[in-house]
This record gives sequence, C-alpha cells and structure tokens, in this order.
Amino acid sequence: MDLYNQSQSTTTKNRKDKVVQADIRELCEKKIKIKIKIKKAIEKVYKYIAHFWYQAGISFNLIKLESFQDMLREIGHFGKHLKAPSYHDIRVEYINELMKPLKDQWASFGCSLMSDKEKKIYWTPCAAHCIDLMLEDIGKLPNIKKTIQQAISLVGFIYSHSSTLSMLRFFTGVRELVRHAITRFATSYLSLERIHQEKTNLRKMFMSEEWNENKLAKEAKGKEATKTVLMPSFWKNVVFIMKVMAPLVKVLRLVDSEKKPAMGYICEAMDKAKETIMKSFKNESKYKDVFAIIDKRWDIQLHHPLHAFGHFLNLEFFYANPQMEFNGEIIRGLYDCINKLLGDLEMEKIVHKELAHYKAASGMFGSTTTIAMRGKVAPAQWWQMYGLDTPYLQQLAIRILSLTCSASRYERNWSIFEQVHTKRRNRLEHKRLHDLVFVKYNQALHQRYNLKDEINPISFNGIDDCNEWLIREMDGEKGEDERVHERDDDLTWRQFY
Repeated sequence: MDLYNQSQSTTTKNRKDKVVQADIRELCEKKIKIKIKIKKAIEKVYKYIAHFWYQAGISFNLIKLESFQDMLREIGHFGKHLKAPSYHDIRVEYINELMKPLKDQWASFGCSLMSDKEKKIYWTPCAAHCIDLMLEDIGKLPNIKKTIQQAISLVGFIYSHSSTLSMLRFFTGVRELVRHAITRFATSYLSLERIHQEKTNLRKMFMSEEWNENKLAKEAKGKEATKTVLMPSFWKNVVFIMKVMAPLVKVLRLVDSEKKPAMGYICEAMDKAKETIMKSFKNESKYKDVFAIIDKRWDIQLHHPLHAFGHFLNLEFFYANPQMEFNGEIIRGLYDCINKLLGDLEMEKIVHKELAHYKAASGMFGSTTTIAMRGKVAPAQWWQMYGLDTPYLQQLAIRILSLTCSASRYERNWSIFEQVHTKRRNRLEHKRLHDLVFVKYNQALHQRYNLKDEINPISFNGIDDCNEWLIREMDGEKGEDERVHERDDDLTWRQFY
C-alpha cells in the first residue's frame, strides 16, 4: 500500500514537473516573441529616422548630439499620437524661447559669439588656430621639416604593411605611434613624442631577426626606415622638435579650455612657454628662429588689448607681479579696453577710481579670505563673489574674464553659417537669422562645457615639466655615444651607424 501511495505521489509530482516545464517553455517562447517584436519595432523606427536623415541630407555626425538623444527620450515618454511642431513653432516660437535665458545673462557676462549689432565689441582671432600656425611655421624650418618628413615616412611604412604593423605591436606592447590632437600640427608633435617614447622598442624591432628575415627589409623603403630608426641624428632632431614645440602644445591645450575661459591666462601662458624653451637650450642660436616665429604671430595676429586687460584683471598674476602696472603694453591694452567697451566719459572716470582700489588691494581685495581664493577659482568667478566694492569694474571684469579664446572645435563645421546665412536656402529676416546662429553656437558651447566637469586645464606647472626630462639628453652629446646594449661598454650607436 505504501509502495502504491509512493508511486502515485511520484506520478503526480512528475505531472506537475511537466506542467511547470511546459509553463517555463511557454514563458520563454513568449519572451522570445516579445524580444523579436520589440526588435522589429526598433528597426522600423530606425528605418524612419534613417529615411529622414537621407532626405534632409544632413551630416551623420548629428546623431551623436545629446539634444537628439534628448528628443528621442521625450518622444518616448509622451507615447502615441504626438503631433510634430509646426513650421512657425520651429522658426519663431522656440528660437525666441531659447534666446530669452541667454539674453538675461548678457548684462552680467556679455556675449562672446554674436555682436547683436553692438558697436562696443572687439573681434579676436581664435587663439588655438594662431598657435597652430606658430607650430606650422616652426615645422617649415629646414631641419625640423626634414625630421617630420622622415617620421611620417617611417610611420607610413610601418602602418602600410601588416607584417611590420604586427611587429610594431609586438615590440611596443600594442601601443600606437600616431596620436591625434585638436589641430593638425599638434598631432604631428604628439606623434613625434610617441615615436620618441618607443625609441628603444623601434630600434629593437629594426635590429631583430624577424625584421632581417622579412622581405621588406631588402626593399628601398625598408632600408630607408631602418636607416631612420638607427640614425642618431634623427633622434637628436626629434628631441629638439619636442623641446621647442612642447610648451606651445601645452598652451594650445590651455586656450582650448571652456571650464576656465583662458582670456585671463593666455599672456602668462605664452610668456611661460617662451621662458621654458629658452631654459631648454644653453645657446640662443638654437631657438632664435623659433622665437622670431612666435613673436611675429603673437605681435601681428594673436596679441590683443583684451588679452592684456584679462591678464591685468587676473588677481593670481597681478598681485604676484608688482611691476605689471608699469608695463606699457599691458596698461595700453587696459586703457584701450576701458575706452572702447564703456564709451562713456563719466563711467570711465568711475572705473579708473575703482582701479585705484584694485591696485592698492584695499577693502575686499585685501581681506584674508579673498587673498586665499586668488588662483583657487576662475578669475571671473572670483570677481563675481568678491568684487562688490567696485561694481563697475566688477561688471567689466566678469565680461572680459568670461570670454573664451578658441573656436577650434567649430572650425571643421562651417555648415552652421552655410546653412543659416545662405540666401538661396533661407529667406529669414535678418534678426531671426542671427538669433538662429546664436542659439546653435551656444548649444554647442553648453554641450562642450558639460563634458569638461572633471578637467582643469589651466595649470602652468606642466609647461615646465613637459621639457624637464629632455634637457639633459639634448644639451649633452649623448645621442650618438649612447651604448647599443646597456651591458656593453664599447659599442655605441655612432660606431654602429
């Protein structure tokens, strides 16, 4: 009887297990069907998005915009039956709505991109572009040009053959030789820096058994690549290029900042860069041509009264250098800005009186707290918090120190002007046309600002540090007398080559 009950119980359990298994199987099938259905629905939506993209003829890069992702998310939240905005809504209503909060800030911070028919405004060139032109001009110096060409040929040869590329990645631990930067000539410098970092590995590679057995080693380009890597003078020239370009590339990174606008820093950065280059060499003749290029671009193209005034208003530098108020170039820039930006004699008199308080560090300028905060916050922020004793100068300082110096992020996409300002495509009224460009560029600035929350690029310490490890190697005649093998006291690269 017990056996019978046990058998009946087992049978019941088996039936339940089968039912459970069937339910699980059915549930899995339902989930699979739902996933397939969702996948098809997504594909359908993506297809319509793609059709819109193709018909509109807009850049594929626009799909990466944060605003596009926001739009999709909000459409999804709304659900079904969302009607598209009207032509008038897009053309008028929402432009005005986006302009309002931006215009509310103009009184305090000014407008860095659009003049809005404002006559009291300066035009300044893009600092990143000007510094890149300095690097380009330096790159045209015969010895530097030849070395860069040799490096480009070397990298091009390695990357154009799968066998050499595999060897490179084996000897360098999968580190690449090409590094991209915000401008073309900064990329050249960073690539040279990486080549120099891999100097030992490249020499090992081109002296290895694998390379000697490679058929490319017998070809003309292979022999030229080998010659370049084993040539002591090539590496000596690479170090020279790094020493003259590294400080400028550092400044390029500084002026490309958005989190701390660089208007109050660019003068100090350029002085620091030249000082660092000068310290890197014992002989002035080695950097004389480089300084001539830097000074020409700085004096004729880049340097501007706004930069001088921004430097003067940066408390971190002004109070650290008592001689600044006697610097003719700085003071001329200061007076020029006051005259142009204010244009009112009575207001200018008030600002000059307030400048006396600033120079004497009286009132809030000399308190323990405000002194401690110099250099700890962005200059514009400092003036906003502590410049209350001099309200007119405070407003002027905030406007100037809030200005950016670079437009490098937008140089590759002139379509903003082409799309909006082309009369054949648009018949917008003049004011609305300017509003549209203003909104478009400020959205780009806002997005870029949000991407730099954890970055503080305004740091001058690195300008000195970036060349420090190079000085001993360049100043000595170490390159050609460097030992091929660390344990071999006799064989040097001079003898080998």
